[in-house]
Amino acid sequence: MIALGLLRALGLRGTVVLACLLVLAVTAYSVAEDLGLLEPPAQAAPAPKPTAGQPAPSSAAVADIPATYLRLYRQAGTRYRIPWSVLAAIGKVESDHGRTRLPGVRSGSNWAGACGPMQIGCVPGSKAGNAWARYGHGRPHDPANAIPAAARYLVDHGARRNLDRAIFAYNHSRAYVAKVKTLARRYARGGGRR
Repeated sequence: MIALGLLRALGLRGTVVLACLLVLAVTAYSVAEDLGLLEPPAQAAPAPKPTAGQPAPSSAAVADIPATYLRLYRQAGTRYRIPWSVLAAIGKVESDHGRTRLPGVRSGSNWAGACGPMQIGCVPGSKAGNAWARYGHGRPHDPANAIPAAARYLVDHGARRNLDRAIFAYNHSRAYVAKVKTLARRYARGGGRR
């Protein structure tokens, strides 16, 4: 009733102005949300569910990986159908699961142009390139964005067919591939599938 009374009092022009302001407010909110300027409301993490086809975390994984990161690695592994333990191993090598204070992990980029806890290239024209533009969404320094981006990168580089080649594409070093695979076996209960 109050809204109808207000609309009558304002007349047609006032109603159009109010409608335009409402559309503008909704659009501004949507743009701010898309740009990651708004923080989502805090929610309790759901209880971990067994992930189909994925190994359970070993005691070494539980001891070394922060709970939030472990949940994100497992979710991305399940969603993108790649071993979560490989994502966790990459996260360990690149940033100690976001704990290192090296440049680019928590803000900015490192000397090669890589950003975030998964150290994905985010600077156009840099040595690391700008993989974030293709695989990332939101802020690269947020593990909830960085871990799925790393999973998408690995899948796009053939992780489901040849995991070694995908890891090598992530960082062009045979020693890096060996280190990631060793850590992944340590993180997966029973040594993992691959």
